[in-house]
Amino acid sequence: MLKEIKYFIFIVIISLFLFFTGKYYFSDENIKNSYRSHKNINEKVKIYSKKLPLLKNDTENIIEYVKQTDKKKKKKFNFWKLLDND
Repeated sequence: MLKEIKYFIFIVIISLFLFFTGKYYFSDENIKNSYRSHKNINEKVKIYSKKLPLLKNDTENIIEYVKQTDKKKKKKFNFWKLLDND
C-alpha cells in the first residue's frame, strides 16, 4: 500500500512539473521575450559587422608547384623473398 502511494506521489510531481513547464514555455510572455531576444541579437550582429575592418588579400602567388619526376628508383620489396633470405 505504501509503495503505491509513493508511486502516485512521484507521478503527480512529474506531471505537475511537465504541466507548469509547458504552460510557461507556450505562454505569450515567453514567446514575446524570445522574439525580442532574437531581434536584438540580429541587430547587434548587423552593428558589429559594420565595424569589422576589411583586411588586404596577401595570398597572391604563394603556391609554388614542384614538378614530380619519376627518375628515382624505388626499391621493390617482396615480403616472401625477405623471409627466404633467413
